[in-house]
Amino acid sequence: MTTLGTASAGPGEIDTGRLEVGETRDGTTVGLPCAVIEGASSGKTLYIQAASDGDELNGVGVVSRVVPRLDPADLSGTVLVVGIVNYHAFQIAEHRNPIDDTKMNRAYPGDDSGTSSERIAAATFDAATRADLILDLHQGSTSRMIDEVRVRCGRRHRLHDDCLELAKTFGCGYVLDQKGPEGQLARTGPDEGIPTIDPELGGCVGWDQDSIEAGVTGVFNVLRGYGFLPGSTGQEPQTRAKGFDQYGSPAGGLVRFEADLGDRVSAGDLLFEVTTPFGERKARVTANNNGVFWRTRRLPQVATGEYVCSVGTNVDAY
Repeated sequence: MTTLGTASAGPGEIDTGRLEVGETRDGTTVGLPCAVIEGASSGKTLYIQAASDGDELNGVGVVSRVVPRLDPADLSGTVLVVGIVNYHAFQIAEHRNPIDDTKMNRAYPGDDSGTSSERIAAATFDAATRADLILDLHQGSTSRMIDEVRVRCGRRHRLHDDCLELAKTFGCGYVLDQKGPEGQLARTGPDEGIPTIDPELGGCVGWDQDSIEAGVTGVFNVLRGYGFLPGSTGQEPQTRAKGFDQYGSPAGGLVRFEADLGDRVSAGDLLFEVTTPFGERKARVTANNNGVFWRTRRLPQVATGEYVCSVGTNVDAY
């Protein structure tokens, strides 16, 4: 019998429940939605979580489509799922936990006697570190972004190759291979000896169906590629960026992009212009380095110095 919170499943069973992580301000218990899918046959354990950033909803869309399609009779091993991590932020569709104004994906491995975010991080980290593989589903918040997978452990980490292999198996087509900030699950998981990736499934306000389907495909690629389900997945070469150039606006006004997401750009290529409301040009911004046009702001209006876009740099394929 495998248990996660109030969900318990024996071989060939599936159950859903709640993982208790504290109380709201009126004393109501906070329970994160969780699921246990216990295969009829023994095998590895996969941990999946979504919405550690409360406005990144595509991962929740992935979970809501993957779990109903999992038949424990066909499964070897165990799948543990926490469908919504950042409970308080999810309720109001905000990025940060409003109880302590914290970005959840900077709070790992957490502290079970700490702040709200630290306690949630500790509870989900405890679940995640029971697994052999970890998928932490994200998206580019409300930005526009290509579907990609992030390997955040750093290229000198002993599990770097394992994380790269997991990212390639997931198979979004693009990988950002850059050491992440302290407190990210995709950085702390490998420190515990568990290959961990951070799929960034596009970016939108609400749900983006194409990115959700890319995530569903990625999860099933992992399930087949690591022996949880029968069948195989044909790995495709991934376009990998090892760095990121971020561009802000040199003036206030309206942004007009000259590159599309996924475009290859060369140093000196025009990325965007800034105009007045009457179309008068105020500024032109060009690429500093060769790379891939990776991410942009969604709304056109910008103030001086405000974030506009990112280019993935030091690009290769593996």
